[in-house]
Amino acid sequence: MSLVQTQNLTKIYGSGSTAVTALDHVNIKIHDGEFVAIMGPSGCGKSTLLHLLGGLDTPSSGKVFIDGASLAEMRDDRLTELRRRRIGFIFQFFNLIPVLTASENAALPVTLDGLKPAEAAAKAKEWLARFGLGERLSSRPDQLSGGEQQRVAIARALVAEPSLILADEPTGNLDTRSGDEIAGLLRSVSKQYNRTIIMVTHDPRIAAYSDRIIFLKDGKVVDETLLEKKSNRNAQIVADRVKEVGD
Repeated sequence: MSLVQTQNLTKIYGSGSTAVTALDHVNIKIHDGEFVAIMGPSGCGKSTLLHLLGGLDTPSSGKVFIDGASLAEMRDDRLTELRRRRIGFIFQFFNLIPVLTASENAALPVTLDGLKPAEAAAKAKEWLARFGLGERLSSRPDQLSGGEQQRVAIARALVAEPSLILADEPTGNLDTRSGDEIAGLLRSVSKQYNRTIIMVTHDPRIAAYSDRIIFLKDGKVVDETLLEKKSNRNAQIVADRVKEVGD
């Protein structure tokens, strides 16, 4: 069974002559442990798709299924629980709380979920140490580099042990080197910890770290490309497909 599946997923903003179709009958399946990149030109529906998959927005029609369960049929409290415990979110601008330390930021999801402070801190420390931040637990965001802040954000996304990670342009606010490090880290998270990752990106080099790329254009899926494992050719393969599909 697919971990994530959509059926004729459609999102329309506005009505009448001003209506804009952001997504148009999108059907995708994403499997457990798969690392999938979503690409396409600006305004093609990439972020809209991610928001619908995460239950942050509701479709105009069609359905989203997470592990076989329809989001549309969930009560609000069940949907909130799903987002908190089964889905981790990573954003372009990190969204860390400035007055909290790296450890406190990373622990926030499980702290808000009622885990005892000592246990929440231990889980945060474990994930931060895995990402090379074991010595930066007490550092605030303004004391960390952009790449380090995004590592904290990834630890925060994983601290509740979710099966699905949704990443919206996670390298878009980083330099090339830091972006490659974060993309490589996401790939290792997918493979080493068997997490399903769906990542929106505009960068072919970053998309090349994924297993498969879904291309959107005008709100529709126009192409899917399966990448080779550990191949240095993947970045060129992605760049060529972007040109063929149309930017």
